[in-house]
Amino acid sequence: MGFMKNSFAKNAKTESLWNKSIVYIAYDAKKITTLLKKEKIELPEALHKSFEQKKTASFFNDQSQINLILIDKPSNKKHLYAKARDQIGSKIQSFIDGNPKSCDVHFVGIADESIQGCLVGLDLAAYRFDESKSQALGHLHFFTEDKKLSSKILEQASELSSSINLARHLVNLPPNELHPVNFAAMIQKGFRGSKTIKVEIWDEKRLAKEKCGLHLGVGAASAHPPRLVKISYKSGKKAKKKIALIGKGITFDTGGLDIKPSAGMRLMKKDMGGAAAISGVFNWLEHSGLAVDVEGYLALAENSIDKNATRPSDIHIARNGLKVEIDNTDAEGRLVLADAIDVACDHKPDLIIDAATLTGAGKVSLGQDIASLFSNDDKLAKMIQDAGDISGDLCWRMPLHQDYAKELSSPFADCTNSSSSGFGGSITAALFLQKFVRDIPWAHLDIFAWTTSNQPALAQKGGSGQAVANLVSFLKAI
Repeated sequence: MGFMKNSFAKNAKTESLWNKSIVYIAYDAKKITTLLKKEKIELPEALHKSFEQKKTASFFNDQSQINLILIDKPSNKKHLYAKARDQIGSKIQSFIDGNPKSCDVHFVGIADESIQGCLVGLDLAAYRFDESKSQALGHLHFFTEDKKLSSKILEQASELSSSINLARHLVNLPPNELHPVNFAAMIQKGFRGSKTIKVEIWDEKRLAKEKCGLHLGVGAASAHPPRLVKISYKSGKKAKKKIALIGKGITFDTGGLDIKPSAGMRLMKKDMGGAAAISGVFNWLEHSGLAVDVEGYLALAENSIDKNATRPSDIHIARNGLKVEIDNTDAEGRLVLADAIDVACDHKPDLIIDAATLTGAGKVSLGQDIASLFSNDDKLAKMIQDAGDISGDLCWRMPLHQDYAKELSSPFADCTNSSSSGFGGSITAALFLQKFVRDIPWAHLDIFAWTTSNQPALAQKGGSGQAVANLVSFLKAI
């Protein structure tokens, strides 16, 4: 598979790795100090007290930097992974910024779930986007000689972190490079030769043949025509469920003729964060062996401005026949999703989940780290929220308040694409999507997909990979 490379190795030849850091991770300070004595590494006297108070310490021993880290052990076992992931990310940044080339990790008396969380946290914290820099930043390699650490834990952590980092990488790419045509080609190339995943691309002619009028309307003004990328995962085993995953992929959003102000447009390369997340999930699925059939749909378009741009008050016909008046050309993501949902329904999945950077209202209500969850099915909603709690990729269920559907009424068409009142923006957006869902359990994740500033934990400024870990956890629980 041609996407992100794994960063973990076991029993690496340490003599070939230079500028090395050694990291010891434990719940209990005494276990680390006992091990250091056994390995004849002396913890400086001045660090003894501060290590137990601050739960971190760094010092040099010969040619290596020694880093000691304590993590908390939550009482609830289901939080072991997420707690370890988040803590290790914040505590490891200071030495990662020192630009070591390799990191030898030792786990001292901690649970497997915490180990996996630490491994994922280390790789997420070490990710740097340097593709557009003249001088590469280099890549930090993690390895361990811990004989008790199973290869399975290492592989599972590596597959998950590389999948999250793939989603981050796609969001970070500049929009002049990652337009709909290139995005589709990249996905096709990445999965070429896969034994479990097949990719099919619908170009603008196929979209027209399929009567995807909403999708085509969004992409009409761009020099880069729209695409629908269909990704199919089949393990070869008898499938327990048939699942559809849909991602909004607006590779850049000017707002259309209802143009965004410059500040609002600055982050709009991230408007394909839902499609990036679904790409990351399929990256994980490829070698998972999971006994489910999963169909993915990346609804790709660029919302641009030219003589062919959709106008406010235009009426477009959706694939399901619904006539939609365009009240706001900057409410375009729901239009490409609507046609994609209808395509997914044709294949009669057991459930549908879409992920989309759909509204600013979602960020206002829950912040950048917690996705807004809407669903027509209580059981599905609970499973997704539980997956968020376990993975640390959080979401919170919001009301799909049917009375607000009247906000989408139009005197000239079956409905409008957005509410003119400005109230309940994320709810009315979800209610619009629901118009295209047939009698199938469905959930919608309204995500932000971006880290706004350099934080001391898992993510530098840029793509966050939001929704990947949640959906992976959900699929594992099916």
